[in-house]
Amino acid sequence: MKSIIGLPIAALSLITLASCTQEPAKKSDGGKPTASSQPSGSHRGARQHVKSPLHDPREKHLQNIRQLTFGGENAEGYFNSAGTKIIFQARGGDTKFDCDQIFEYDLATQNTRLISTGKGRTTCAYYHDGDKRILYASTHLQGDDCPPEPDRSLGYVWPLYPSYEIFSCPTGDPSQLIQLTDTPGYDAEATTCYANNRIVFTSTRDGDIELYSMNGDGSNVKRLTNRLGYDGGAFFSTDGKWLVWRAYEPQGEDEIREYKELLAKNLVKPSKMEIFVAKSDGSEAVQITKTGNASFAPYFFPDSKRILFASNIDGPRLFHIYAIDRDGKNRERITYSSVFNSFPMFSPDGKHVIFASNRANKKAGETNLFLAEWVD
Repeated sequence: MKSIIGLPIAALSLITLASCTQEPAKKSDGGKPTASSQPSGSHRGARQHVKSPLHDPREKHLQNIRQLTFGGENAEGYFNSAGTKIIFQARGGDTKFDCDQIFEYDLATQNTRLISTGKGRTTCAYYHDGDKRILYASTHLQGDDCPPEPDRSLGYVWPLYPSYEIFSCPTGDPSQLIQLTDTPGYDAEATTCYANNRIVFTSTRDGDIELYSMNGDGSNVKRLTNRLGYDGGAFFSTDGKWLVWRAYEPQGEDEIREYKELLAKNLVKPSKMEIFVAKSDGSEAVQITKTGNASFAPYFFPDSKRILFASNIDGPRLFHIYAIDRDGKNRERITYSSVFNSFPMFSPDGKHVIFASNRANKKAGETNLFLAEWVD
């Protein structure tokens, strides 16, 4: 998955073979993570940090918000099926990494450990195989260093690094890494269905950016989407019957030409994306947002009838979380604090939501993970 549109977390992506080492996060204050981070403003030409509240009174569905990470750029926190741990990607701060790596956080002990190898760039981690294994994508097979940033003279674009492959490692021993994909082109953005362990992921293996599914061991690959444009960032519903994702379908000759030219350079522009829903096999696909904005990071409510997603509907550089019915009706804004809120996910019991936000940060340009009780 990737973050969006030139905000401070723009390198966190729309965000590992050798050995996954384990590294505890630095602690202070009785074992709790150290503090850091926040958005920015300016005063008389100087860069000035503007602190936003941990909770805005208008956020009626969020209660007892708890900050989980403190400093650096942290995003895409996803629960295991037991709701006891989260997996996420991070860089900067106390991580000591300049490129995104995968970490696991224990909600009971507040301990954090490194899951990925610490090499290359990683993205899109998720639990699978009954919480016994962890999925993530990594570029480390092509080298230890971060892959180069894309050419920004082309505008704000996401890189589709062909060196990304999807890997799986045991939660108990991340060093025992296996490779699930091995095809030319980009393979990343993998999540799993806890109901049947089927994996959905994004790939350019057939010449376009499409969704595919596979078994937990990488076998039985099936293509789910088949139209020109970007399809990615997909999630299954809790029961495994539905699929939700973000998509960009270029319209008109100019958009189509630009899309193809960028794709040939392993790039895509994420400035116009809409949310789609389909059956889990990709059939009966329906577009449920039609705003012309950058909508992404969708996730089903536990009953599969509604969807949380992030978008800049209320301002080109203001990203907030919204809820919408599966048929596209009754859109509702959920977050208000800070300039960036995204990557929401419900806990398995539906009582909590985890999300990434700039709120309550102590430094400009940092993003942290937050856990809130959900109130209907």
